[in-house]
Amino acid sequence: MMFRQRALSACVRHLLFGGAALLMCVPLSALGEAAAQNGSTGTQSQPDADKAKQLGNVTVTAQSRTQQMEQVPIALQILTAKQIDTQAATDLSKISLFVPGLVVDGSQPTQPNYSLRGISTSDFGIGTESAVGVYIDGVYAARSGGALLAFNDIDRIEVLKGPQGTLFGRNAAGGAISIVTNEPTDKFEGKAVLRFGNDGLRYESALVNIPLNHDMALRVSVLDNQSDGWIRDQANGQHYGKNDDWGTRVVYRWNITPNTRLLWSWDHERLDQPPRPAVGLVPLSSDPNQRPPFPPNPATYLNPLSAPLFNDAIHAREWRHFDGSTLIVDHSFSWGSLTSITAWRHFNTFNDEDNDGTNHVVSYLDTANIEHNNSYYQELKLSGENDLMDWVSGVSFYSEQARQTSQVNTNTSSLDTLAQNVNGVGLPLTGITQGLQAFGFPYSLLGDPWNEQIDNVGKFRAYAAFGDVIWHLNDKLDLTTGLRYTEDKKDFTWYTPLRQANAFDQTVAQLVSTGIYAFLPPQAQQALAAFGGNIVFPNAVGQWVPVHHSWHDFSPRAVLSYKVTPDLMTYLSATKGYKAGGYNSLQVGSLYAPEKVWNYEGGIKAVVPQYNLLVNASVYYYRYSNLQSSVLNPNSTGSGVPFYTVETSDQHAHGVDLEAQWQPTDALRLNFTVAYIDSSYIHGTSTSGVVLDGQPTGEPLLSATAGLDYTWHGVYHGDLELNLQYAYRGHSRCNADSEFQGSCFATTAFKLGASQQRTDARLDWHTPDQRWGAGLFVNNMFNKRYVLGIGNDSTNDFGTPYATITPPRTYGVELRAKF
Repeated sequence: MMFRQRALSACVRHLLFGGAALLMCVPLSALGEAAAQNGSTGTQSQPDADKAKQLGNVTVTAQSRTQQMEQVPIALQILTAKQIDTQAATDLSKISLFVPGLVVDGSQPTQPNYSLRGISTSDFGIGTESAVGVYIDGVYAARSGGALLAFNDIDRIEVLKGPQGTLFGRNAAGGAISIVTNEPTDKFEGKAVLRFGNDGLRYESALVNIPLNHDMALRVSVLDNQSDGWIRDQANGQHYGKNDDWGTRVVYRWNITPNTRLLWSWDHERLDQPPRPAVGLVPLSSDPNQRPPFPPNPATYLNPLSAPLFNDAIHAREWRHFDGSTLIVDHSFSWGSLTSITAWRHFNTFNDEDNDGTNHVVSYLDTANIEHNNSYYQELKLSGENDLMDWVSGVSFYSEQARQTSQVNTNTSSLDTLAQNVNGVGLPLTGITQGLQAFGFPYSLLGDPWNEQIDNVGKFRAYAAFGDVIWHLNDKLDLTTGLRYTEDKKDFTWYTPLRQANAFDQTVAQLVSTGIYAFLPPQAQQALAAFGGNIVFPNAVGQWVPVHHSWHDFSPRAVLSYKVTPDLMTYLSATKGYKAGGYNSLQVGSLYAPEKVWNYEGGIKAVVPQYNLLVNASVYYYRYSNLQSSVLNPNSTGSGVPFYTVETSDQHAHGVDLEAQWQPTDALRLNFTVAYIDSSYIHGTSTSGVVLDGQPTGEPLLSATAGLDYTWHGVYHGDLELNLQYAYRGHSRCNADSEFQGSCFATTAFKLGASQQRTDARLDWHTPDQRWGAGLFVNNMFNKRYVLGIGNDSTNDFGTPYATITPPRTYGVELRAKF
């Protein structure tokens, strides 16, 4: 006897084994019939936004659907446009401390680093990609160079914690940051903001929204962010810590038919400013020919928060030119909707910075990262809903062409220092020069520029198909199941040209042509021959080394959510994240396996309307395989020169996220957020050979924020609002490799890896309709300063460790007008 299975149970059973194949169980015609029977028009129900925002329950698209935040069974935190404006944040790095568990290092805006729940990929090479995906209006921000742009007409930022591979794709293994911008509206409006503050702060932004006719609207915004810098080079007077960023955004909307909409946007940004300052830790005299003591003695290190700055990189500069265009077309059917997203991104970046923290010719070292990037993205997405299910499915294609040049710029006097400190052969070029001049020959082999580089070319393609369904099992119980299939294909090339040292080569050629070379001692001839080739990048010189690899992956997720009451939801989830394999840009022929993570999570989301209280909480455990991390390798190229390379490890963590918002009165609002993360290595070996199994990864156990907002009504015919926000990030949990990597360190002068605190405040007056406004703001009110890290890439060769530090307090006044 054969029993016929019900359609729902059959689809759920197949889904649990086949993921996105569930969509094959429900033909589109059946979906259309179900929608028609339920009276659905394909338009998703819209939440009461005003009521939602009162409790922080803003509308989000975290699951590729429009939902209230409290309906989404994902740990997420929302940064609204008001929060961004209140704290005068110009990019995500300026406000990330107020999202516990998220760290955005924007000290180099062309090479930012994202970390979420302790997961990060700090390498900036085009051979690797971030484990935290950044998406702007649903489009992946191509690599690090274009991932940290200035805020321009932002509606909100959704920080989704934990793997988001099923919904967002291969580079959201650690989480996703979804930036949503404003769309043109049918109302004519405009807005202008002016800020003036310390250190020459000058910020201007303006936007205008123009309804062209009943079906068309145009929105244009511009911004200009300038400052004079917060630290000055003591030798040449150059200011560092400057802002010089200009951008514009144009958005056009056309309602082609009542059911079809076109949305086109164009973004342009130009950044041009000094690079990140490198504060030297070793006290030196004013003699530029004084070699630092080697090895350096940490007991004599200066406090970088008060030490003088000496940076002498010849081409010191960081700039970026970015252009991007996105075309979104969506059409509604009786049973759902179809959305097409087409996007193009292009940027060029240049970052040349000092890497020794001195202005001495005998320890000169600077590095430059130069990138050119073009990417194209196409996505087609179908979605719909009825009483049975809320579903979304789609396919996508991503193509990228990237070029990178990694330069090391030094001179022959510095290489002489390297020969003495690393190879133990004294100062060969100094000895030869002194010998020649002692015999009256006017030749010098010192102080000549020396350049080495590695060129990389990458061509990457990614194909994906995904499906995600929320099954309404009954009025209270939902089962969400989804699957994404991803295929990555990568072509990568290394090319190492012969070093450039024209002045040095000309001197050696003159010694040969005059016959002097033949009379030099054998040791001197051997030394000059050793300087005849590459020293920093000695491998595969003059050779093209191409490779090709492909990877594929299935990233499922399953979520069971239960509405205990209309205002209380609990959920359990299991999700997988994936990141494609890659290459180390500085290590010829290297290959890294794909990253994979499984995350298991449970949480609650509750709203208590009678008390205007919102509480979100989650607990989780994840296990991460082949996590790629940028670490300092003491001898990565075989030259004795340490460089940052990519190493892999297995890690796991368990943690807790908690968020609470309470509005006891109309005038007072309180917020509190905390993240607890216990992250450690399962398997890992440092580049120096230290086994890290069972040791902490460095991620602090605790980070938290707390704040209040109080409003006095009827003050000079307007509202006076006080906002205070406090953020705390615990101390780094050090391991056996932390000191060498420059993330944990302690001397009598300073401590690296200490806990961090920051308090921001704003006193703002505005008319009830927000037409006029003025405010006083201060970020880092108590001027808390910290050492972010120590650069040891020149410590073990030149004896010149340097530090990067946080900027000081910023304060100013803001004027606003709206019409």
